[in-house]
Amino acid sequence: MQSPPGVAAAARCVPCVRLFADTLFVDDGSRHGDEVRTAMVRLDFDYQGRKVRSGDPRLGGRDREAELSACRVLEGLGAIELAHLDDCAVTPGAGIDYVLAVDADVHALCAFGAHAIPQLRALGWRVEVDADYPWQVIGTEIPLYASALPDPERPDWFGLELGVEVDGHRIDLLPALLELLDSAGDLSSLTRSARRCIAVRVDETRWLPVPPARLKLLSKVLVELYRNGPKAGAPSIRAPLIAELCATLHDGSRPLRWVGDTKLREQAYAIAMGPRTQAQVIAPEGLRAELRPYQREGVAWLQHLRSHSASGILADDMGLGKTLQTIAHILIEKEQGRLDRPAMIVTLTSLVGNWQRELARFAPTLTVAVHHGPDRKERMDKLATHDVVITTYPMVARDRDELAAIPLHLLVLDEAHAIKNHDAQAAEAARKLDARNRVCLSGTPIENHLGELWSLFDFLMPGLLGARDEFHVNFRQPIENLGDRVRLETLRDCVRPYILRRTKDAVAPELPAKTMLIRSIELSGPQRELYESIRVSAHADVRQHIKQRGMAGSTIAILDALLKLRQVCCDPRLVSGDAAREVEGSAKLDFLLELVTESLAAGRRILVFSQFARMLGLVSEGLLARGIGHVTLTGQTPDRQKPIDAFQGGRADVFLISLKAGGAGLNLTGADTVIHYDPWWNPAAQAQATDRAHRIGQTKPVFVHDLIVAGSVEERMLGLQKHKRKLADAVLENGGPTPSSLTETDLEDLLAPLAP
Repeated sequence: MQSPPGVAAAARCVPCVRLFADTLFVDDGSRHGDEVRTAMVRLDFDYQGRKVRSGDPRLGGRDREAELSACRVLEGLGAIELAHLDDCAVTPGAGIDYVLAVDADVHALCAFGAHAIPQLRALGWRVEVDADYPWQVIGTEIPLYASALPDPERPDWFGLELGVEVDGHRIDLLPALLELLDSAGDLSSLTRSARRCIAVRVDETRWLPVPPARLKLLSKVLVELYRNGPKAGAPSIRAPLIAELCATLHDGSRPLRWVGDTKLREQAYAIAMGPRTQAQVIAPEGLRAELRPYQREGVAWLQHLRSHSASGILADDMGLGKTLQTIAHILIEKEQGRLDRPAMIVTLTSLVGNWQRELARFAPTLTVAVHHGPDRKERMDKLATHDVVITTYPMVARDRDELAAIPLHLLVLDEAHAIKNHDAQAAEAARKLDARNRVCLSGTPIENHLGELWSLFDFLMPGLLGARDEFHVNFRQPIENLGDRVRLETLRDCVRPYILRRTKDAVAPELPAKTMLIRSIELSGPQRELYESIRVSAHADVRQHIKQRGMAGSTIAILDALLKLRQVCCDPRLVSGDAAREVEGSAKLDFLLELVTESLAAGRRILVFSQFARMLGLVSEGLLARGIGHVTLTGQTPDRQKPIDAFQGGRADVFLISLKAGGAGLNLTGADTVIHYDPWWNPAAQAQATDRAHRIGQTKPVFVHDLIVAGSVEERMLGLQKHKRKLADAVLENGGPTPSSLTETDLEDLLAPLAP
């Protein structure tokens, strides 16, 4: 602060300030008024050893300009001249010239001590603070300290201290901080921009001033650490927040000392920061594959989590080799002597064979057992003697007690979104398996809503995101329904150390281009009339259900209405009823057959996906009528490897696949054209299907055709797909606005008439 004109020039005039507390009587219009104990200021001027009150006219030869400038400085720092307070009075003879806060606001009073007093002293003023002045502030030379120690009664919890060291004594300020945050609610009023600092009580007369912006950061960390209440302590799985806490406190203006358990702090920093030397992970000697750089980083990340007894989600884009990275991780554990128990891989029934082949191909030194089939229990007692056990979600549910009795080194859930329903038997059984380390593999950890992410983390690290109801209140409602960016950032920060996600665009730029094409198809004639008649009837039925039961109680009616409309768009033969049987022909099927014919003539090889197995049967009939050979894969296909081998071997150029049967676990790089016959709510499922062709190993550009009936429920579903995709991107990839849940307005849009 620059010296005001006059004060610097009048060297013989030195302003002297005394801070003390006294009672201020405030006339509120009633007979009694109100008494407020607040901070007072007495201002004197020292003229070469002679002191004079600022308002005393008796001493001559004074520098009036310097005195006025000093008064303006004091008033500019927030002091209020007593003479200007018409409705206030003080004790006669108290020697008061200024009042600091009429309302005795502790934060304003401490802000004066923290910011104004150092500036006045820097100007050469003499500042005296009474010993019993109740709003003294701790100076920046007083160090902060932080300490975290394991809870002796609960080894999976820790206690935290956060305070100041005064005269060699540590004063824990955490209780005062938590009380302040609890009483302040959302901190919006407490941390408004006009405040210079927030005061945290140290003792009867001293306070720690905290800048509002820093308190906001600090409160964010403390609220997450003490989600279970200030007296509960914090679970060890939230230890990475210690690193964020220290980063928040260590701003350079005040020293910070760590006096607690260094192991706990190092663990926190290690998890929060991730592997330091990802690229230095050496591929295991027995691996029969060359790891790409990003795959080495993935293996390093898995090793990093294991070394710190943490679990996580490998959420790489489909086609980037999550299976290979997992196999390399298991092989390292074997070669370094840690695989003294089996690694269990739980996968979809259709993918058991794929895991067997990949393990035999890439890690032939690992012994592998498959727990599946009618005679599986006969081999149960030998499972623990193998390096790897492959089983399925249905088997885990059926044999939960037997499998839970087998100690595991590593438990891997492949296509882990299979446990997104927390109450499903497979999810419950998977949580009971006994494993030192857990890993989820899923390119789509969030398909529809944030509750799916909670389910995965409840398997990986129970308690990290709180109980389900707590998570719903703290995260799902504010993020999904209100678009709360603060809660979104908090959730993202919480799960970031435990999710590794890379996209093909970022790590595999050598992949050929993927071209997305929306193919709009017009309905006409009887098919259009059928769509409108079903739409009108379904719309009325849904409205009646909502009126009687509300949105939540009308789910079945809503899904049934939308299903019928989607079926009409695909082919009237999918719809039951006399009116539908009278309609001949399907505009979309005709378009598909022409598109397939043209693509084959251009030398392309094609995957056709549909939600409806019956629709694939109709497509098959149409292709056969044109003399086009093809293979089909649905949930009813007895030997799924047979059509896969036929297509990959070039014995068929068209592959019809149901989205459920072929949306995961297939490597079909022989295809360069993907056709989605009908859209579905979940964009991740369609993306997975597309990436059966657009994945590592593909050498040709891939064209993706989405067949959409113009103006129909299909076209409107594209908007809902964008909402779901943005939700996943917002949490996993740090971007995109937060979507809202399906509303009655959304439903009205879905059931709107076809455009004329």
